[in-house]
Amino acid sequence: MAKRRDIVVAIIIGTAFVVAILFFGLILVDMFSTDDGISFAPFGGNVGVIEVFGAIDENSGRPVIKELDRWAESGSIKAIVLHVNSPGGGVAICQEIYDAIKRARAEKPIVISMASLAASGGYYIACAADRVVANPGTLTGSIGVIMQFHTIKGLLDKVGVETETIKSGELKDFGTYSRPMTKKEELMVRSVVMDTYEQFVSVVAEGRGKDAEEIYHLADGSVFTGLQAYNMGLVDTLGGLNEAVEIAAELANLEGKPKVVRPYRKDRISIFDLLGSLLGRLDGNLGETVGGPELLYLYQ
Repeated sequence: MAKRRDIVVAIIIGTAFVVAILFFGLILVDMFSTDDGISFAPFGGNVGVIEVFGAIDENSGRPVIKELDRWAESGSIKAIVLHVNSPGGGVAICQEIYDAIKRARAEKPIVISMASLAASGGYYIACAADRVVANPGTLTGSIGVIMQFHTIKGLLDKVGVETETIKSGELKDFGTYSRPMTKKEELMVRSVVMDTYEQFVSVVAEGRGKDAEEIYHLADGSVFTGLQAYNMGLVDTLGGLNEAVEIAAELANLEGKPKVVRPYRKDRISIFDLLGSLLGRLDGNLGETVGGPELLYLYQ
């Protein structure tokens, strides 16, 4: 009887050991996996459509860049259409998407199809394409830069809260919520915003084949309908996604009806997602939030 009990205990211990090894193996695979969940649609096509929807930040922008780079190298994809429905977002990530479009454009035609909204950073990335197509009712433009932060000194004074700051330089804590900006800080921030603004104007001028002086009067943050933008020379053609696909196919000299292909995302549930519901979402989200003021090509 004792020998039989020892065998059962050994089986239980062995099973537990194997389960533990598999469990930690899954964790390691999930931690070091580079799969971003993006795959190509399983059926052939010759015009790729990539969606740029919502505010553009690191989480939404990185997959777009990867898709552009992959399809730029794909022999079966002859042209790419970016379907943009975005108010813009972070300056740097918009600039990286712009650069990715330029890289892809060196390999094959790129067409932008503006949906309901393609403003500020959404318009910025459009300036990298071969053609820009907007619906007459698209909201676009908003050429400019914004940086915002809040101050709550009055509230802190009322509740008796003070902030002590030790800093290495006079401007190190600009944008703090505990006090208004000084004049020197305002001048510094304004110079940063205006430098980024000039970069935006330069991109629009290059993309639209105009001089910067022709852009400044349009670049005061104003928004335009697609029809207004067309009349101002900010977009090339009026139409929707279908028209954009046809233009892309024409630029790529494709014969017959273009076949559209889209990237699809595998909804992969990681081991961290499973653990997260029990252990406070230990899924690697820590550190994703960027603190402090941020430069934005954003329509608000």
